[in-house]
Amino acid sequence: MEYRVFFDKIIARIDRGEEICEQLKVICEKEGVTLASVSAIGAVGDFTVGVFNPHTKEYKANTFTGDYEIVSLLGNVTELNGKFYSHLHMSAGDEEGKVFGGHLNRAVVSATCEMVIEVMDGRVDRKFSDEIGLNLLEF
Repeated sequence: MEYRVFFDKIIARIDRGEEICEQLKVICEKEGVTLASVSAIGAVGDFTVGVFNPHTKEYKANTFTGDYEIVSLLGNVTELNGKFYSHLHMSAGDEEGKVFGGHLNRAVVSATCEMVIEVMDGRVDRKFSDEIGLNLLEF
């Protein structure tokens, strides 16, 4: 992985074999990012995305292996108890154009991933909601 900082934006290249969520964390911790918007495109060969069931308060994870293009990867960086926390969603398409997606748990790059991290001045924390079953933004 390599990246450059341009004022309030970080442009990153995540390389083959690297896991996207892990590399985002490395960048943000190294650069002291506590609040940001994230977007990316690229290609992955192994990824897990989930769908949250608000009734059971559980995620159903789906894992995909093969050749997939990232159609969209969007999310944010905040903090939970003063530590790095990312919330990302990704959709990826296969060679037939079928697209799968959801809450991103992990994604291993197969060719490259081009990420833009738009850093914001400030902090937003998260707090677990027993009612919802998720770590919600807390202002």
